[in-house]
Amino acid sequence: MAPKRIALLLAGPAFLLAACQSMWQSSSAPGRNAGVERLYILNCGEGVAGDISRWSPGVNVGKSMDFVDSCYLIKHREGWLLWDTGVADAIAAMPDGQRPADPRATHWRRPKTLAAQLQQLGVKPSDIKYVALSHSHPDHSGNLAMFPRSMLLVQKAEYDWPTTSGPRFQPGLPVTPIEGDHDVFGDGSVTLVATAGHTPGHQSLLVKLPKTGAVLLSGDAVHFKDNWDNRRVPDINFNKEQTAASMQRLADIMAKEKSQLWINHDKAQRDGQRLSPGFYE
Repeated sequence: MAPKRIALLLAGPAFLLAACQSMWQSSSAPGRNAGVERLYILNCGEGVAGDISRWSPGVNVGKSMDFVDSCYLIKHREGWLLWDTGVADAIAAMPDGQRPADPRATHWRRPKTLAAQLQQLGVKPSDIKYVALSHSHPDHSGNLAMFPRSMLLVQKAEYDWPTTSGPRFQPGLPVTPIEGDHDVFGDGSVTLVATAGHTPGHQSLLVKLPKTGAVLLSGDAVHFKDNWDNRRVPDINFNKEQTAASMQRLADIMAKEKSQLWINHDKAQRDGQRLSPGFYE
């Protein structure tokens, strides 16, 4: 047998092994082959929290803080997902915004409507396949009625949470009540993460982007970075023990996935982020 032919035969298995290793590394890299294409950060409200000790008991008493309210639009190859809907678009028409009954709470304004931001991207409400809510508070669910044909993804504990004034969610809307974690598209790229505590059925969202990597969207599991760094639990939360456990769960996921934590209401963090029509890949 010719020396050249022997060399080719010997090189064959090594070449195949190297190719297989390359394919495995490519497929196992975070978000490399996932179906997520883009993530947009939408301005879903600007506000001033009157007394942030509501969220950090015994600390910063009487101190106000600028808050933001972000929504996130995710383009997946199987459809659009909107994470939270922000404060109601109707607030944009209020000259002085929406003043809270409790002066310690947040005075919200709406400089940009959700409808206008979607229109700027060429996305109609009917294009949204899924609307997933971190929880049912009005600064996160204020525009839910805009999406009557989208499938609502919400924790069953949140959906069933009773109120004194009727149903928490509009009857007749398509809904998938989730119990625990949920892989939205079935490919591991977008996962609802159960983080109860702020409300009975609060959830966060883990998104694995092809270039940016993993991003964990907090919802209200944490309200601003100082509270996260010091693991402070708001007095106003539904369950303090569950909140503390959920904060630890987020930390564990961040360590495992090497993910960033994007805190919904943290203005300092959001001011350094790329807002729509910019996007993350």
